Amino acid sequence: MDFLVDPWSQDLLDWGPVPVRIVLGVIFVDAGFGKWHRGISGTGDWFAGLGIPFPQAQARLVASLELVGGALLILGLFTHWVAIPLAANMLVATYIAKVKLRLPFQGGEVQGYELNVILLAAAGTLAVGGAGTLSLDELLA
Repeated sequence: MDFLVDPWSQDLLDWGPVPVRIVLGVIFVDAGFGKWHRGISGTGDWFAGLGIPFPQAQARLVASLELVGGALLILGLFTHWVAIPLAANMLVATYIAKVKLRLPFQGGEVQGYELNVILLAAAGTLAVGGAGTLSLDELLA
């Protein structure tokens, strides 16, 4: 009966966060690098148009958080702590997409905010559950 509700050993479960952590890290590195590469002032101007306070400073903060935070996730270093501000970042991004931009949950002609929700959930999961096996966090523990 236990096999039906708990089929995996703890050793196998320790590997569960690894692909989530690495893929999430790659997505955040790409997003942060893209903001810097395309021109961070343009991102700040877009933030200003959304009514975000201190838009140029916030653009630099968000881009740096995504770039450095994503790299730390890939390495599995300080995962619990890095995932918290990344989750907060995605919470704000979800709010902006839904409330300010009035995007649909799932896009048709425009990108919806479903990706933001998935990234928020993944970051929240890593904040609570940690890096898993094959991480620098495990080596430091």
